[in-house]
Amino acid sequence: MRILIAALLATASIFSPLNSWAQSADIEATIKTIDVKSMSLTLDDGKTYKVPEEFNFEGLKAGVKVLVFFTMVDGNRVVDDLQIVQ
Repeated sequence: MRILIAALLATASIFSPLNSWAQSADIEATIKTIDVKSMSLTLDDGKTYKVPEEFNFEGLKAGVKVLVFFTMVDGNRVVDDLQIVQ
């Protein structure tokens, strides 16, 4: 029984840091600026969100309200999905 508990604790300790490497979240905010060159958006919360290379900026401009789903990767907010809020 002790071996089983030790094995479970060892497994849990190995996988627990993985959770802190990537955290998903979402935010509803208004676009403040778009920088196509650096592939990023700045929202009215004052934070910058990186977008993937295949991201389509069509229909986006300053003042548009969006719902952004993002993941924290190495201290950067990386957009997973973005929806325009009507």
